[in-house]
Amino acid sequence: MGLTSEMKLAVPWGHIAAKLWGSQQGPPVLCLHGWLDNANSFDRLIPLLPKDFHYVAMDFGGHGLSSHYSPGLPYYQQNFVIEVQRVVAALKWNRFSIMGHSFGGIVGGMYSCTFPEMVDKLILLDTLPCALDYKESENLMTYKRRMIEHMLQIEASQKPQRVLSPEEMLQGFLKNNSHVGEECARLLLQRGTTQVATGLVLSRDRRISLPEHSIDFVSRNLLVHFIRKLQAHILLIKATQGFYNVRRENDADKEALHLVKDILKSVLKEWFQYTEVPGNHYVHMNQPQRVAGIISSFLKSSAPNQL
Repeated sequence: MGLTSEMKLAVPWGHIAAKLWGSQQGPPVLCLHGWLDNANSFDRLIPLLPKDFHYVAMDFGGHGLSSHYSPGLPYYQQNFVIEVQRVVAALKWNRFSIMGHSFGGIVGGMYSCTFPEMVDKLILLDTLPCALDYKESENLMTYKRRMIEHMLQIEASQKPQRVLSPEEMLQGFLKNNSHVGEECARLLLQRGTTQVATGLVLSRDRRISLPEHSIDFVSRNLLVHFIRKLQAHILLIKATQGFYNVRRENDADKEALHLVKDILKSVLKEWFQYTEVPGNHYVHMNQPQRVAGIISSFLKSSAPNQL
C-alpha cells in the first residue's frame, strides 16, 4: 500500500501536517506518534496492514512538518488532545479508530475518554491509555515547575540551533534513542530535520522538554472513571523489552502497567485485549511484522455491540 499523499490542515497557529494511506472511502484510522517522533513512525507498519482502511498519520504540533505553537504557549498533553479533535473535525469523521505509539497512545486514550462516541477501536503500541500517578505524586509540582522554567529559558535564550552533518545527526539520535535501529532513525530524521546551508537542524520546537513535564498524570480512582467512559474496543500490545514507565528512571518497575491492565480488564471485560510481543519500545518500526498481524485481525474484527 503506497503512500497516497501528504496533507496540511490549517490551525490558528499555522498548520498540522499528516500523511495519508489507502482509500479515503475506507474506515478511518488516526495514527499518533510518540514524544519527539513524527508521522514517519508508521511508515514501515502501515503497508503491512489491511489495504481497505484509510490511515492518517499526523505530526503533533511542534513535531515533524507541523507548525510550532505560537510564541509564549506551552506544550501540554491536553493541547495535543485538542489537535486530534481539530484534525477529526477537518476530515469530517464521525467515528474512527486510533493507533497510538508511546505518548501518542496516552493522547489517544485521553481523547477516547473525552469523546467516547467518536472512537470505535483504540490500539496502544507499548503504551497505556493514561499515565498513572503511581509513585509520582511527590514529583508532580516539580514537573510543572520544570516545564515552566524550561519554556522561559528557551524563550530568553538567543542560542541558535545546532547545525550538524547528517552523520553527526544520526549518531546523536541513535545515542539518545537506544531503542531505535539505524534504518528507523533515518526515517524519523528524514521528517524531523531541516536542511540549512551548512547541514541539518532538528525541526522540533525546543520548548518541548521531557514527557513527564507535559503529561497529565491521573490517580487510580480517576483512571477508573475515565475508563468507564470508553466506548472503544481496546488492543494493548506490550513490547517485552519496551518501556514500563513515563519516567525512564522508574522503568524497571512494572507495577503501573499491571495496575492499569487490571483496571482495563475489570471495567472493559471482553472489550479489552492484551498481547505481549518480543521487541523493544520501537518494535512497530524495527520489526513491524511482529505486530502487523495482531493489529490487522483487531481492525477487521467486529467489536462487541455496546457496553
